[in-house]
Amino acid sequence: MFGTITPLFPGLPGGPEVLVVLLILVLLFGANKIPKLARSTGQAMGEFRRGREEIEDELSDLEGESDQDGDVVADADSETAPSGSATTETSTETN
Repeated sequence: MFGTITPLFPGLPGGPEVLVVLLILVLLFGANKIPKLARSTGQAMGEFRRGREEIEDELSDLEGESDQDGDVVADADSETAPSGSATTETSTETN
């Protein structure tokens, strides 16, 4: 009845593995450097997230502008934008 316990997430390290990794980190970097390392990693992740959000915002703004201005034609029958527009983009439908 009391066989082996299967982990909830088999690919992720459990309790003993995390302790071994933390021990190795303390031995490699020292107890004083680990908070600095964690802080710099967190700052780098925050910068990456902010950069990604800025790019996503710019892309959504560009999509919103093109939808409102009518520069991009989403109709499958028409292949180019209206001749009066500043940019000519083609629209193709793929299945």
